[in-house]
Amino acid sequence: MLYRVVHRTQYRYDAEVTGSYSEAHLVPRTLANQTCVESTLAIDPTPSDRSEHIDYFGNSTTFFSVDTPHTVLTVLSTSVVEVRRPPTIASGPVWHAVGEALRTDPTLDPEGFIRAMALDSPLVGATPGARAYAEGSFTGDVSVVAGAVDLCTRIHADFTYRPGSTSIATGVDEVLERREGVCQDFAHLMVACLRAMGLPARYVSGYVETEPPPGREKLAGADASHAWASVFVPGHGWLDLDPTNNAVPDDRYVVTAWGRDYADVAPIKGVIYSTGQSQELVVAVDVVRLSPSLAASD
Repeated sequence: MLYRVVHRTQYRYDAEVTGSYSEAHLVPRTLANQTCVESTLAIDPTPSDRSEHIDYFGNSTTFFSVDTPHTVLTVLSTSVVEVRRPPTIASGPVWHAVGEALRTDPTLDPEGFIRAMALDSPLVGATPGARAYAEGSFTGDVSVVAGAVDLCTRIHADFTYRPGSTSIATGVDEVLERREGVCQDFAHLMVACLRAMGLPARYVSGYVETEPPPGREKLAGADASHAWASVFVPGHGWLDLDPTNNAVPDDRYVVTAWGRDYADVAPIKGVIYSTGQSQELVVAVDVVRLSPSLAASD
């Protein structure tokens, strides 16, 4: 599949901003099954300073600062991405053998990155509540794959997708209690449950191709960024699972970044200097399937 992804972010401030300092994760990754063909990032007002680098997790990261006084900041990311269906991971060791494999086989994780994904992170803690919920999927000698797939299915069935019901600050235990949230919450919950069972898990951000209701045209800007979770399967690699849609991500999914939780991969985060008291955030996303000939002519 070949996609053009357009992600437009606009901040509108109630008073003049004299300084803005931001970090962005908006460039899709290049992976074994995904190639970022091209990507541009347009920022208005023009930044006084801008730099790009690859962070600890391998994500493309852009830092920029704007010292021109402004009341509106617009960031427009446009990318063309080729996505191929990832290999199927249908088997793996029993779930309780994963930790032992990582401890005894240094070749599985020479840099310690995978083991770090089993630890608590700023927004995701392996709470007793997460452990209690996860135990319903990881019993006896069930494989790590079967347990993780079952956990994904249960979250999808037990929790209601309700935009606006949570915020970035909403914790895993609150989501467990309220039984509602958005993709970010369900990805955090799944990561917390996996870590509570001693399994390395990471938070993945990106996009998924959506279809309009039957008989209706797809509206411009109607898509959104998305989030899901991955669990490490020794001998196979990382298995992506989307609890919001109860799906194994395929070639409809575009990966932008991954990390310990949302804080590591937020599309844009930063600080501003202003006397204002509020701001309005407007985000519009389009994920459009292209034909190879159309992409080649752009």
